[in-house]
Amino acid sequence: MFYKPVIRPLLFRLQPERVHHLVAALLKAGFAIPGIAPIVKATTSVKHPALRRNLFGLEFKNPVGVAAGFDKEARLYRELDILGFGFVEVGTVTPKGQPGNPQPRLFRLPTDKGLINRMGFNNHGVEAAINRLKNRKPGMIVGGNLGKNTLTPNETAVEDYVILFEKLFDYVDYFVINVSCPNISNLQELQDSEALMEIASRLQNLNNAKPKRKPILIKVSPDLNFGQLDDVIEIVIKTKIDGVIAVNTTITRDNLKTSEEKIKAIGRGGLSGKPISNRALEVVRYLKEQSKNAFPVIGVGGIFTPDDALKMLDAGADLIQVYTGFIYEGPFIAKKINKAILKRLLKDS
Repeated sequence: MFYKPVIRPLLFRLQPERVHHLVAALLKAGFAIPGIAPIVKATTSVKHPALRRNLFGLEFKNPVGVAAGFDKEARLYRELDILGFGFVEVGTVTPKGQPGNPQPRLFRLPTDKGLINRMGFNNHGVEAAINRLKNRKPGMIVGGNLGKNTLTPNETAVEDYVILFEKLFDYVDYFVINVSCPNISNLQELQDSEALMEIASRLQNLNNAKPKRKPILIKVSPDLNFGQLDDVIEIVIKTKIDGVIAVNTTITRDNLKTSEEKIKAIGRGGLSGKPISNRALEVVRYLKEQSKNAFPVIGVGGIFTPDDALKMLDAGADLIQVYTGFIYEGPFIAKKINKAILKRLLKDS
């Protein structure tokens, strides 16, 4: 109720990255006060059997998750669970810690309800993430978003993904191969069919050798053309990868209301939020239709309202994720979306 008219204008006066750290600190401090976490969880959670989703051998308590990028360091997954989300994807995690790109590297486009970021996989590395994931409670689904270190050449990038898969295997519930972020030099070259096939095959071979395998998904760029999406479909089916997350951020700057001068001043980076919503829907719909529903798809991109979420589900998404919408809409976004999904499910039944 108070977030958009009161709290958001205050937060938007500060630099975006500073706000992120401030909000993270406030959430951790607030939920550490005895009795606060259960009260908030009771307020934000929408519990009903109809909301549950069984995918990849996992049971999600509801279909609304948090996309990678919000909890880069695996510091906030407990707090996000308290806010009513059905799952949280941590990372992107790299084998070694790295500072990412120089600041400022995160920019708001309020007129367009968007963000531009060029964070550059800033994180403290896989060992730090493991230390924070060791004691998580059962019943909380956490995914691990995997990326190569910036200094790792593409020719040996597969080894970074192997290291991450092996080290994180006991600490996350599913994995995401991230080769689609536009903020790591030449990373998107790994979306080429040959490179992606190599990474997917290596991880699947390791996965199938485990006593109990875990789901692996591929995250794709909204900038892929339909032919490239056909290649992704072929790779997923051939390697029996468990699913696709669509979409990552875009390098395009089409049809923005923000002035061209401001966009040029911001410079490079991946654009997320409302400006990519139509393309995200298009990619999700294409993947589901062209594959004849051969695998699950998690839809992400421009989901701010319950109506946005329902459109994504109608496009074929099996689960959805939010990130930019969370920043613009506030801490009750999961509750609002889950209530709308439940209302429709009960009406249809």
